Amino acid sequence: MTSQAPVGAYGLRLSGLPGAEAALMPAEPGWPHVAVEITVDPDAASTLVHDYADRDRARARLRTGGRIDLEREPGRAVFTVPKPLSAEELVHPFLAPVAALVSSWHGREAFHGGGLALEGAAWGVLADREAGKSSLLAALAARDVSVVSDDVLVIGQNEVFAGPRVIDLREEAAARLGAGKDIGIAGARERWRLPLAPLGGRLSLAGWVFPVWAEETAVLRIQASEAIELLLRNRATRLPPRDPAAFLQLSALPAWELRRPRSWEALPGTLDRLLEALGAV
Repeated sequence: MTSQAPVGAYGLRLSGLPGAEAALMPAEPGWPHVAVEITVDPDAASTLVHDYADRDRARARLRTGGRIDLEREPGRAVFTVPKPLSAEELVHPFLAPVAALVSSWHGREAFHGGGLALEGAAWGVLADREAGKSSLLAALAARDVSVVSDDVLVIGQNEVFAGPRVIDLREEAAARLGAGKDIGIAGARERWRLPLAPLGGRLSLAGWVFPVWAEETAVLRIQASEAIELLLRNRATRLPPRDPAAFLQLSALPAWELRRPRSWEALPGTLDRLLEALGAV
C-alpha cells in the first residue's frame, strides 16, 4: 500500500485532517509539519482561557468556546472543543489561527486578509472585519482571477503561501453573487462555501490592496509610511516581527487603497478599476 502524498496549506504540511484533502494542496517537503488533534470536552465552552504565545508554545482562545494548544517542536495543534469539529470547519476557519502562530515561529509573517494572483504574482488584500473582503475575492474568482487565500495571508521572504481552496460568504453575498453552497454553521456563523481553483503552493508577492468603504469608487496609490501602519494593524499575531528589516521591505512594495461604495451594482466597475490598476504595475 502506498502512503498518501502530503498535503497542506499556508506553507504548512498538515496531518490529522481526514476529509479535508479537497481543500488542501500538495505540500512541499521543506514546509513545517503540524499534526492536528481534536479533544472533545463538554466543559470547554465554559472554561476560562487566556491567550498566550512565546517562541515555543502558544494557547489561543476560540470564539466558539474552547482553545488551541500549539507546540513548535514537535509541530502540533491540539483543539479542545465542546463538540466535534467537521473537516469543513477545521480547514476553514479553525486552521487560520494555527497557520498564523506557526508561521511566526518559522520566521514568516501572517496577516488578517486574503489575496489574489495576477500573472503568477500575488497581491495581498487586507481589510478590517466587515469590509467585504471575501465577497470582493469571490467576485474576482467569478472572473477567473486566482484567489490566493481568504482568511489569513502568510508571507515568507516575499513569497505568499496559498491558503485552503475555499472562500466562505455570508448569505446576502452568496445570493447576490450566485455562488457558494450552504454548509450551515462553521465557526461562529453560517457560511456559504465557494470552492476555489487549484493554485501553486507559493507565489511571489507583488504588493498590497487595502479595501475601504467610500461614496465613490477609486483606486489610489498610497505611500510606504501609510502602508506600514496598515500592515502592522492587520498582523495576525501579537508576537513581534522576527525580522523588522524584512517587514519594512514589505511596506515598500506597491500599495493601493481601494475605495468602493456599499452597492452591489457598483461591484463590476470596482473590479474593472482594480484590475486595471494592478495590471499597470
